[in-house]
Amino acid sequence: MKTARLKSFFTGLAILCAIVFPACRKDAPKSIETNSAPAGMVLVRGGRFLMGDDRGMPFEMPAHAVELDSFYIDEHETTVAEFARFVDATGYRTDAEKFGWSGVFDFAAGEWRRVDGADWRHPDGPESKAANDEPVCQVSFADAEAYAKWAGKRLPTEAEFEYAARGGLDSKKYAWGDELRPDGRLMANYWQGEFPTRNTRADGFAGRAPVKSFPPNGYGLYDLTGNVWEWTSDWYDDDYYRASPVKNPAGAPAGTDRSIRGGSFLCAENFCSNYRVAGRSHATPDSGLGNLGFRCARDAR
Repeated sequence: MKTARLKSFFTGLAILCAIVFPACRKDAPKSIETNSAPAGMVLVRGGRFLMGDDRGMPFEMPAHAVELDSFYIDEHETTVAEFARFVDATGYRTDAEKFGWSGVFDFAAGEWRRVDGADWRHPDGPESKAANDEPVCQVSFADAEAYAKWAGKRLPTEAEFEYAARGGLDSKKYAWGDELRPDGRLMANYWQGEFPTRNTRADGFAGRAPVKSFPPNGYGLYDLTGNVWEWTSDWYDDDYYRASPVKNPAGAPAGTDRSIRGGSFLCAENFCSNYRVAGRSHATPDSGLGNLGFRCARDAR
């Protein structure tokens, strides 16, 4: 089991390190009501939008019409404090805790390493300690699903994630517009400098940032761009967009990897531009990484 997980871990790293570029798209803003939403969630009204990017990578093509029902989504990534309440209530043990190790990015070496004792409480190794207001990481797909079920929620679909991330903006590259740094402002937690050799930390963070450290998008949602990758409920398929249903697409019927969205603090202009709203990647379901977390969604019926 450990050997198989180690193999899938390094396979997952190769996938996460794939270079992705280009731009995006969507329709008119939808009205959002927060007063009727469950605590900590935002109601995103359903509608049609163009998902994907014809100027992007092949697996982001074609841009295609999608129609979604209304749904609720967490305003920010699930935090360490929130996950701790789940663990305290249930006694749950994460996959990383069971395996005894997880993947940690070594900033000095500029590469990923297997680190014994890395888990959600100690995301960078046994001597580290996760801050309560950081997004929880080192959680597998099963861990994220278990939390969501306990909270009476679910993971968002890939389509819901992109629709929410766009924040009502039409045909834009990023959640805030077409410029990465409008008027020189840093709008999300991503790598500034030359990855992996030079990180200027211009945003004040070398790695994970506390949730809500950057401005929300047009729907009042935080950190759907950068900070940590986020699990979605979809099985991943490079060619899924070519046969995706219009109404409430939920991913491929089966697969080996789950779709992840949003990019992370390791995405840089010279390396990984998955902080674009159409950017997509994938990871093996048992992956635990220091830049991979989640947020929850819920039907609004």
